[in-house]
Amino acid sequence: MFESAADNSSILSIDLGLLIGLLVLQRLLDPFLTRDRILFGLTTGSLLITYALWRWHDTLPTFAFSVQNLWQYFFFAFEAIAIAYTLMSIIILFRSIDRSEQADDMQRRMEREGGFPPVDIFICTYDEPLEGLERAMLTALALDYPDATVWVLDDTRRGWLREYCAEAGARYITRSDNKDAKAGNLNNALTVTAAQTNAPVILVLDADFSPRRDFLKRTVGLLSDPEVAIVQTPQFYHNPDPIQHNLLAARSWVDDQRFFFDIFQPAKDAWGCAFCVGTSFIVRRDRLNEIGGFPSQAISEDINLTYTMLARGYHTWWLNEKLSIGLSAEGIPEYITQRARWCLGTIQVALLRQGPLFGARFTFTQRWQYLHGVLNWFCKPFMVLLLLAPPIYWFAGIPAFEADYLSFLRYGMPALLSQTIYMVWISRSRTLPFFMEATHAVTAFAISATLLSAVIKPFGRPFKITDKGGDRSAPRVHWKLASVFGLISMSSTASIGWAFVSPYAASEISSIDFFNLIWAAIAMLIAFIAFLVCFELPRGEAFFSVDEAAKLALDDNVISGHVTGLSASSAQMSLSRTLPARLSNQTVQLYLDALGWIEAEVSSSSKAVVRLRLQPTVAQHKQLVIRLFGSSSSNVADTARMRGVVFGTISRGFRGEQSSLRDL
Repeated sequence: MFESAADNSSILSIDLGLLIGLLVLQRLLDPFLTRDRILFGLTTGSLLITYALWRWHDTLPTFAFSVQNLWQYFFFAFEAIAIAYTLMSIIILFRSIDRSEQADDMQRRMEREGGFPPVDIFICTYDEPLEGLERAMLTALALDYPDATVWVLDDTRRGWLREYCAEAGARYITRSDNKDAKAGNLNNALTVTAAQTNAPVILVLDADFSPRRDFLKRTVGLLSDPEVAIVQTPQFYHNPDPIQHNLLAARSWVDDQRFFFDIFQPAKDAWGCAFCVGTSFIVRRDRLNEIGGFPSQAISEDINLTYTMLARGYHTWWLNEKLSIGLSAEGIPEYITQRARWCLGTIQVALLRQGPLFGARFTFTQRWQYLHGVLNWFCKPFMVLLLLAPPIYWFAGIPAFEADYLSFLRYGMPALLSQTIYMVWISRSRTLPFFMEATHAVTAFAISATLLSAVIKPFGRPFKITDKGGDRSAPRVHWKLASVFGLISMSSTASIGWAFVSPYAASEISSIDFFNLIWAAIAMLIAFIAFLVCFELPRGEAFFSVDEAAKLALDDNVISGHVTGLSASSAQMSLSRTLPARLSNQTVQLYLDALGWIEAEVSSSSKAVVRLRLQPTVAQHKQLVIRLFGSSSSNVADTARMRGVVFGTISRGFRGEQSSLRDL
């Protein structure tokens, strides 16, 4: 039944008025104020609930055992999970806490009283190359703290690493096997260090994470509260992840963990449910001894550690400061493997007899907060279904749900608009429509498979580390994943064409057909973005943007200028005057404060800009590593900008690998 023109106009007017109202709310309300978070959250939640009720009452047929009926109920089941997860997220985000003032107070107290408890620093490593590992070691050794011992926990028994640790000033620990993976490695170190230093505080770092010089001074004081067992800090990365990098959007699009680390964890902390994330955290040794060490029943030893502590009445506090910087997964396979492991680990902890869902010592809040984390992973299959639904409708004639576009405008569009605007507002520009969905889509198939396999065999699978580092100078194509998203994108495109050229097509597009055409166009766009991500661009060494006065000694001339880019082995310098000729391969001297004169070779020059290959001494190399990676600086965006992401994606789509030289 078709709506009248007046009804159409009325629905569109309501949606437009709602959009304007939401944009006004976005401008007037402050996401840092609890009152405003609740107001905007309740507005969004009420519209989502209205949409869910409409879906249940008006779009589902009477249940029957038929392909179409089962498909529609199957789709709705996962959609309901996604809605429930979103509503729970809104409630969690009602609250938030910032512990920086507490950290300030405790740091001043420690410095005033000289009360710096000894710290053992555990750097966990499994076969990582020295290039990345030395960053963690050297920055840990350079921490501004009076009593800290660096221990390198080598789970691959490398003789050369033992020698390197001795030269650098770190202590070395290994073991005869790899039992219990990372948790076993940590527990072995816990035993070894108890007999030597036995420091009351332990800092845990992954091999690719470098702490800022004041990391311990900012965190250790917070453990003075005897009920606080863990202080966790967020993960930041000095390199773009595969999605940022392959869309040429490192400075415009955030990594997929930014919303979780920057927004969700402070909110969970306000509820007493922030949790450990595996690296860049400190923990009290006495509390570890009390629970029998790092728990090893699940591959996610980090979240299991927090909930084991919660069962004893101890807490994990979240200090939302950029105190360390690490290496993000660089390739799509590693990126997917990492998230699939997180998914499986979350499910394993949920299934433990003494875990947060079935254990006897947890509060209601702790249980539903953990359930929220589980539902996060169960939302991924819904993304798969969203992408597959349009082709199924157009080629098999089976709709995911029976609704015309006007009904969706009346009930679905308000929920969609409010959720999108609310997420941009509450995240403080850490989400973008379409690109956030494409980011989730990249891992959705693998995580869906992980969930399915977890139903059959949740335990007993080996721990898979995330490979990082190594040579990434050549482009790579992941054809299997590319073919999946390419097929989805093409089938959605074909379904749009089929709607008009099919011999069975109606002479006039029906309302339900129009709704599915729009859906197909959105699925095509999301799948195409994910398709582009599968074509990996080459990567070079981490190169940091800087602005520092420097001098270049060329023959008998000393030219002033500014270093505008710097890595551990190269530099880019803008000079005060134009060079007389090209200087490739010529040996020069570069002067930088705190490093002195560094021997270098000109790799390229153009007018007043020169690129140098540095040849530092061993001492200068160490200073460079500490300077670059111990400052927590990076070239990766902390907030998102739609314009930059769109331009990067278009550039990648039309110009291919040639555009890899341009970083938007």
